[in-house]
Amino acid sequence: MTQHDSSTLPTHRPDGPGQASEALAGPSPSRTTPWTAALLYFLGFLAVYLLAVCTPIGQRAENALFDLGAGDRRKAWIYPWSGAAYGSTPLPPLESSHTSTLIAGLGVIAVVTLVRRCWWQGCAAVGVVVVTIGGTEALKTVLPRPHLVNARESLIEGSFPSGHAAIPAALTLGVILVASPRIRPYVTTVGVLWLACIAAAVQALGHHRPSDVLGSTLLACVCYSLVAWLLPTAAAPDITRSPRALPPVALALSAAVALAAGVRSDSLVLSLVDAAAAFVCAALLWYIAMEGPAHTARPTRPTRPTLTPKSWPGHRSQEPRSDHDGE
Repeated sequence: MTQHDSSTLPTHRPDGPGQASEALAGPSPSRTTPWTAALLYFLGFLAVYLLAVCTPIGQRAENALFDLGAGDRRKAWIYPWSGAAYGSTPLPPLESSHTSTLIAGLGVIAVVTLVRRCWWQGCAAVGVVVVTIGGTEALKTVLPRPHLVNARESLIEGSFPSGHAAIPAALTLGVILVASPRIRPYVTTVGVLWLACIAAAVQALGHHRPSDVLGSTLLACVCYSLVAWLLPTAAAPDITRSPRALPPVALALSAAVALAAGVRSDSLVLSLVDAAAAFVCAALLWYIAMEGPAHTARPTRPTRPTLTPKSWPGHRSQEPRSDHDGE
């Protein structure tokens, strides 16, 4: 009778090359975790405020932009759609349309939440909008604009961060949270173009500085990252797959929209600066919406080999006996 070697235990073989190390170490996330992303965006928000608002160099640089435009809003190409002209309809959320825009956006989030029954995402979307908009209004009173340079009285009052730019940024991120993954790339594209237009328009019209629109966009990114951190793993936002040609097309269109909305007939430099700041806001929104933070994947425990009776130490194989055994 043949006897198997009892000192040899079966080894676990991975299904494919490289899977043994994955089973032991677990998947390592390649993206930024939500709390880390929130911290990075908050540091960016703080850096913009400290450099542009709390230093003489930053104040002089942004005040010089208003001197280039000479304070005449009618020189901006977007002025007929600003709502300031008599009988004109403002682009939401310019002028008095900000309240109705905010209500309509929250209504869309509520309807989509009810239809898709995504309760966690719906609550998170409302939280992003409310905290972002409320934060911009609160921070305007809390964050002072120090009187560091000899600026005229109209340039002294604080405008950081921009409430006008915060509305499209917050509503876009809120709708993204409740939207279906199939239409999410196109919702993001519309939101990016909307933010690029409004961020450039409020600068060209003399309502806000470049730091104001950058600050409100970064604040919306902070709120979105915090929500991604607090959501359950199953409901947290993940990478959104989009058509390969969509990202360059969306960013190119946002650059064109920012340039068109920021154009002024009296200053080419001011037009380019306004458009550049608006494009950075649009790029930030696109990145966090499409490549946003995700929960860290938990490491997978290594699979233990299953011992069968044949693999027990000292087990003798029960081979069929033949008629010649023992002869």
